Amino acid sequence: MAKFLLSLHVLASVLFIGPVAVAVSMFPRRAKAALAGGPDQAADAGVLRILHRITQVYALLGVAVPVLGIGLAQVMDVLGQSWLIVSMVLTAVAALALLLFVLPGQQAAVDALAPETGDVQREKAVKGLKTLPMTAGVFNLLWAVVVVMMVIRPGSSTGV
Repeated sequence: MAKFLLSLHVLASVLFIGPVAVAVSMFPRRAKAALAGGPDQAADAGVLRILHRITQVYALLGVAVPVLGIGLAQVMDVLGQSWLIVSMVLTAVAALALLLFVLPGQQAAVDALAPETGDVQREKAVKGLKTLPMTAGVFNLLWAVVVVMMVIRPGSSTGV
């Protein structure tokens, strides 16, 4: 059972968190280009909508990763170990960063590209883009730390 849950947990993390990490990383540069105007603004706006949608859908699917991880930890009887608790806290912080900063920043940029958007809303979106690369980087860094902790498992009793 543990091997099955581990396989699902790893597969879900690769298939669901990976696309979010890529979309979150690509979004700020494409948003800056789209909000600057230019000949490819319509194409950039389409790309932004797709990247934002990928972030939303795969983030929702990504909830399976910690759910499977908790189930796996229960089966392996490691739920109380400090490395797992730290990784769960970092996962929660990453989720909060995504929900509170990344997704609203992306939505503001997408909304600013709508034809009926005024200059004030567009300027607000441009200002919001200044923090979006940083929050995207923090989100991805948190996930990278969690992955390393899952591999190294400091203090783990599994002996591997």
